Amino acid sequence: MNLHEYQGKSILKKYGVAVPLGYVAESPGQALEMAKDILNETGMDKFAVKAQIHAGGRGKGGGVKIAKSLDEVKQYADQILGMQLVTPQTGPQGKKVHKVLIEQNIFYPGESEPQEFYMSILLNRDLGRNMIMYSPRGGMNIEQVAEETPDEIFTEVIDPRVGLQGFQCRKVAFNLGLSGDAYKNMVKFVSALYKAYAGSDASLFEINPVMKTSDNRIFAADSKVVIDNNALFRHPDIEEMRDIFEEDPIEVEASQFDLSYVKLDGNVGCMVNGAGLAMATMDIIKLSGANPANFLDVGGTASAKRVEEAFRIILKDSNVEAILVNIFGGIVRCDRVAQGVVDAYNNIGEIKVPIIVRLQGTNAEEGKELIDKSGLKVRSAILLEDAAQLVSEVLGK
Repeated sequence: MNLHEYQGKSILKKYGVAVPLGYVAESPGQALEMAKDILNETGMDKFAVKAQIHAGGRGKGGGVKIAKSLDEVKQYADQILGMQLVTPQTGPQGKKVHKVLIEQNIFYPGESEPQEFYMSILLNRDLGRNMIMYSPRGGMNIEQVAEETPDEIFTEVIDPRVGLQGFQCRKVAFNLGLSGDAYKNMVKFVSALYKAYAGSDASLFEINPVMKTSDNRIFAADSKVVIDNNALFRHPDIEEMRDIFEEDPIEVEASQFDLSYVKLDGNVGCMVNGAGLAMATMDIIKLSGANPANFLDVGGTASAKRVEEAFRIILKDSNVEAILVNIFGGIVRCDRVAQGVVDAYNNIGEIKVPIIVRLQGTNAEEGKELIDKSGLKVRSAILLEDAAQLVSEVLGK
């Protein structure tokens, strides 16, 4: 589950990670009041006004502004709220901004020059261990840094038997070229950041930039936090942070019926039980010359009602030109799936796209008989190759 920047920072703060003082606002007037509160608490009269959407590159799209007065805070908030913010990660359609984060300015003059670093914590899947990735070149896309100066990207792998060690935190601070108070504060920052990552069951923490201020304090100036969905039952407070306005509405609807659905860009809708079979089904669609329009797993205990809802969700994608139902009946019964196909036809009305159904396993024969006796224009297959051939035929490949 993705979090907004302000939500991610609330988790960081809970674990002792230093973050700029900030408040979220949903109107220009509220943004002005938040800025006044920050001015009263910090004495600083410059502020960051930041659009809150689930996408990076907000500054490039005009979603991040530095206000030099209270009047500018209100002006920028008025500009950003309600805008359709387009960034390199949103696609051309962009995302509508519903909230802005008003933060204290941390680029202030002092005894040393401010510095920006990159830092993330994620799972290294090759090693099966958590890893800290960091670079002295913060504020940039890490992909660009990797391409231009790969020697400036460092990693620190954490042994799960002992966790993050003190010498590793010191090594991070040393490789970032810090000394004195900045060095000490970075050591504390890294330690607290990892505790936040592990304690919240996150799958990604990305802080870009990590900011060293002119008085050698270390702040998480930004935050991208992704929480492992499978661990949300342990964190009801984090689960409440879910913002469905930032998610694909079809995926939100699918989740209400316990369907695992991810929209893709192809033209063949897939309905499968089991993630492995779904991946194989998408591969076979590609080999047939077509492209999968979605990943949809109806689960191991799919009822006829759930299958019907799965059909409704697939058909909401106007790009779908055919539907391939590929069910292996282990726990799920094929006759239930077949009944769902029949019910979908009868309840939804005429389904204009061709449907190919492959049923194997428990009650497969009963399922095939149900479909055959229904009089529906559904093509059946036994082997995956047969299903792929039928996909090619109905699409004229």
